Amino acid sequence: MSQQIETPQYHPHEKRNRIMSIVGAASGNLVEWFDFYIYAAFAIYFTHALTAPDMSDSTKAIYVWGVFAASFFMRPIGSWLFGWIGDTYGRKNSMVISISLMAFSSFLFAALPTYDQVGMAAPFCLLAVRLLQGLSVGGEYGTVATYMSEIALKGQRGFYSSFQYVTLAGGQLLASALGVLLLALMSKEQLMDGGWRIPFVIGGIVAILSLFARRHLKETLSKDEASKEGSGSLRELFKNNWRTFLLVVGYTSAGSLCFYLITVYSKTYITSLGFTDKTVGYMMTFALFIFMCVQPLFGMLADRIGRRTSMMLFSICCAVFIYPVMVLAMPYFHNSAIMVTLLLIFLMLCLSFYTSISGLVKAEMFPSHIRALGVGFAYAVGNAIFGGSAPAVALKLKDVGHENTFFVYVVIMLIICLFCSMRLPKEPKYLHHDH
Repeated sequence: MSQQIETPQYHPHEKRNRIMSIVGAASGNLVEWFDFYIYAAFAIYFTHALTAPDMSDSTKAIYVWGVFAASFFMRPIGSWLFGWIGDTYGRKNSMVISISLMAFSSFLFAALPTYDQVGMAAPFCLLAVRLLQGLSVGGEYGTVATYMSEIALKGQRGFYSSFQYVTLAGGQLLASALGVLLLALMSKEQLMDGGWRIPFVIGGIVAILSLFARRHLKETLSKDEASKEGSGSLRELFKNNWRTFLLVVGYTSAGSLCFYLITVYSKTYITSLGFTDKTVGYMMTFALFIFMCVQPLFGMLADRIGRRTSMMLFSICCAVFIYPVMVLAMPYFHNSAIMVTLLLIFLMLCLSFYTSISGLVKAEMFPSHIRALGVGFAYAVGNAIFGGSAPAVALKLKDVGHENTFFVYVVIMLIICLFCSMRLPKEPKYLHHDH
């Protein structure tokens, strides 16, 4: 059944200003996630430089992806800190500070000392800088999701809010494309011998450029909401909205797990099927481009069929197809890059029922005075426990000979997500009359 929401008439100037604000927030989001995903795209090149030479290749990989997972445990702290800033001092201020922190941490990453230079301090420096990036991104998701849902045009919120994942996928796409470009310009040995620092320098520079764009955003938080008792407070969140918080964590856990399985771990998985690094780079770049382009289409679909229906379709489609596609179909077509790429795109389409509206669904569940905190903290908790750990858990299970067990675990989480999605209200709880 279609979800009918009255679409108001906007003055052309007001409509243009809102769209420009969405573009400004989205551009910063793209930069944040580009900087964050450079790690995944270039991990194979800096692993040897930052870890002990006497470690086995599998132990090195588990450590590096363990650091990737550890950075996700900084996200709840980042979401609490920047959510509090966003709900108390404004969404704009929160986004400006988070992009500044990402620029700083990207330059630090580019300057990391190698194991040959500082010994065992190198892997700990890697961990410290990565945790700083996790703190920054932890603040980014909740504030941007809140801002874009509040500034979006009513009746088209699914469409406009989908641009959060357009830019999130765009960040991954650019990271993947940069990997392909640098492999074309440099040898694998040159990348491993210091070339891996280049993308982090680029990331720091574009973050600074995005900072200037964010300084001109229109604020959406009113003074009344900012001064309301309990604004941006965890106590207020858990006292009056704990059921909502648990519900959001429930469906975020499966959404994040599938997202990192399909868009991050799949690169390692496909490589293990026998494809070269360069071929996998092309495959992932093309698939991520399609994934990025379809987000607004799925957002428009959600405006028609409702968020609840979209979330249920995501849970069902991914639960049905994840195992047979990853465990049976991809290995069967291990000699065909085209077929494996098409299978990957298919999974990304199933995932798009969730990604296109995930930020909006969360924002519609919380009142405005704790919205940035509620969205960000619930997302960060689910992401830290289930999303960021996906590559490390999958690699560990593979290391002990039980890789397929990981996909069973994903299906179980999707079934839980389906029940959580069924509990979602058919109409938006909040934001229906806001702004």
